[in-house]
Amino acid sequence: MAIPLLNYAPNSQNTRVAGYEVGGDEQPRIYNAECLYSASDMDVLIEAAYRQIFFHAFKSDREPALESQLRNKQITVRDFIRGLLLSETFRNSFYEKNSNYRFVEHCIQKVLGRVPYSEKEKIAWSIVVVNKGIKGFVDELLNSDEYLENFGYDIVPYQRRRNLPSRELGERPFNITSPRYDAYHRGILGFPQIIWQNQVRRFIPQDKQAKAGDPSLYLNMARSINAKPAATPRVSTGNIGLDKVPYRK
Repeated sequence: MAIPLLNYAPNSQNTRVAGYEVGGDEQPRIYNAECLYSASDMDVLIEAAYRQIFFHAFKSDREPALESQLRNKQITVRDFIRGLLLSETFRNSFYEKNSNYRFVEHCIQKVLGRVPYSEKEKIAWSIVVVNKGIKGFVDELLNSDEYLENFGYDIVPYQRRRNLPSRELGERPFNITSPRYDAYHRGILGFPQIIWQNQVRRFIPQDKQAKAGDPSLYLNMARSINAKPAATPRVSTGNIGLDKVPYRK
């Protein structure tokens, strides 16, 4: 018997309140399949979906069959998002390289457009992944009231409420705050590269590099000479004649 989704609540009362936001350049752009007027608009929407789910899609990562079905209106944007989440690229890049908790965090950010409320929410969705697998987990996310109320069937998911009160820059994008691999898997893959970091620290900007004739360029050569000062001869006072001593006449 499968365990039902555990109950979890937002970690702040502010999360329950609908945001009142004034449009601006920092507001996320909404891509809606119902507001397309040309084929190029569909291309832009598809690229936005790839950026949201994959962050960046190489040519080998693209799903031509899904793109064709979406262009011909055989599937909705929601179905296209579902296909990307169940693709081999997403499985290899996010599921197999992270724990279930980390995988759930990525999916909540990409599908629901927000950070997880708490660890309890991660645990609740991780149980769904264990019991129903990736397909069942993705279906429950896309069938949730939160997804349907905010994105429906025709809107590409986006990071909601980027601009927060009392914050000048708002929240940072998810791909910056949440790297694809967690610390454990980054260590296995050899990241961060210590040699690369040392080279960056030794980097000298071009305007601060020594020019031709600069004495600092010859510092190592001067040190390699290892010159010793000449010894000062010591003269005994018994060998000094009185005729050599200056005196005032």
